[in-house]
Amino acid sequence: MRAGLVQLTVTDDPGQNLPVTLSHIATAATGGAGFVLTPECTNALSSNRARLRSLLHPEETDPTLAALREAAAKHGIWLLVGSLGLLTTDADGRFANRSLLIAPSGDIHARYDKIHMFDVNVSETEVYRESAGYRPGNRAVLTDTPFAKIGMTVCYDVRFPHLYRRLAKSGAQILTVPAAFNHITGAAHWETLLRARAIETGCFILAPAQTGFHPEHEGKGRRTHGHSLAIAPWGEVLADAGTEPCVTFVDLDLDEVTKARARIPSLSHDRDFTGPDP
Repeated sequence: MRAGLVQLTVTDDPGQNLPVTLSHIATAATGGAGFVLTPECTNALSSNRARLRSLLHPEETDPTLAALREAAAKHGIWLLVGSLGLLTTDADGRFANRSLLIAPSGDIHARYDKIHMFDVNVSETEVYRESAGYRPGNRAVLTDTPFAKIGMTVCYDVRFPHLYRRLAKSGAQILTVPAAFNHITGAAHWETLLRARAIETGCFILAPAQTGFHPEHEGKGRRTHGHSLAIAPWGEVLADAGTEPCVTFVDLDLDEVTKARARIPSLSHDRDFTGPDP
């Protein structure tokens, strides 16, 4: 299976972002990718919750999702939409940060709502409270496709290895980590965390990312790290997209999952233990 990782620099305007995303997907399909992946926040990236509320839609009527479903069917590809910001019916008004796997028919094959929220103080000027605008999910998702069993995660999830171990022990061969990783923490931790998750689980890691400066309404904006990565089950970096918007291709041989797990079968070596108390 050839995978195509789409790296984007989205704005806070879904209508402006969609044609760029569709163009990259077409490039990936033309290049032979049967599995195409986009980053977290494919439709829009913004810290202005009020503006997002005026631009986002529920899943059922979201124009970005409708267009991406049409693209998957047009190109006959499996398409992982890294995530979309979507309106919900929750009483507190928070959005969903939802990753969707679309089949070549255009049907939605699987959904995953990001579990872990990015509530951090990176520096005095870099403060994030994702949970203020987005509700956390509560269900891990493993989905079966004709080419692999896929465990779906999003961005900040990568810092919680127990999630990845559970997915791997349940049969995952590929773990997806679409992201809009902060440029500071990305430089420090992004590759290390992804390689660790691959080594611990013996899975392929596919991590399409946002990159560069993302302009927002009223002159604001934020920066993301880029460097979409594909990691082998033994921990080698197979592909690094750098920092420009692009499509990066990688060919996956799932026999490498079996080989890595046979060399170090740590997924079967768990032992019960006691202490310390939390």
